[in-house]
Amino acid sequence: MKAVILAGGFGTRLGEETYLKPKPMVTIGDMPMLWHIMKIYSIHDINEFVICLGYKGSMIKQFFADYFLHNSDFTIDTKSNELKIHKTNSESWKITLVDTGENTMTGGRIKRIKEYVDDTFCLTYGDGLSDLNISDTIKFHKKNNFIATVTAVQPPGRFGSLTIQNDQITKFNEKPSGDLKWINGGYFVCEPKIFDYIQDDKTVFEKEPLENLSNEGKLGSYKYSGFWHHVDTMIEKNYLNKLWNDNNAPWKKW
Repeated sequence: MKAVILAGGFGTRLGEETYLKPKPMVTIGDMPMLWHIMKIYSIHDINEFVICLGYKGSMIKQFFADYFLHNSDFTIDTKSNELKIHKTNSESWKITLVDTGENTMTGGRIKRIKEYVDDTFCLTYGDGLSDLNISDTIKFHKKNNFIATVTAVQPPGRFGSLTIQNDQITKFNEKPSGDLKWINGGYFVCEPKIFDYIQDDKTVFEKEPLENLSNEGKLGSYKYSGFWHHVDTMIEKNYLNKLWNDNNAPWKKW
């Protein structure tokens, strides 16, 4: 099975970093978010990826073009231009990098990689980390015969909450559970039939395609209450970096 990763957006709300690099290349620890996402899939034996490029996509191409050598010990003979690999720590990944256009919408990006998938595939964005059991979402999807299944999550509230009685705080909650509404967590499982619901480059995947599937009863929801966090601001990036640097990253199962 393959995992398709949408990595072409501008990431304007993370402008401090994304004016220099695509959002999935923003680092957690010393590695891009994109790498973390691929590791999440890899622990579930999904090692083939199709990455949808757009804004500054050449940086992602360069990262993977150099990736093998960066993770290897080798000898270069500059006279003969020979390269001998001694040892490598690279993952066994097969990665297809596809330029899906700088201004293409999410649905259009998915439509453009149609020729690279021919069976059930996973799909996600390049800015969300989770300890989700990918294998369970696939089993759920296939058991229920949906065309697409989305992982539904309940993110934490953005602000701390206070319970006040008679001018006295009776409860302080720094990380409330939010408003208890389920939202799109971005980890999908899809059938190739999904391409029939996408018209062109202007199609926003989260609008007509998913709305139509929902109306037809062909869109599944896998509810997940474990760790899930996306990166949309520097505060969120710094929070995930702290988890990583403290060796307390829930998504790190490798």
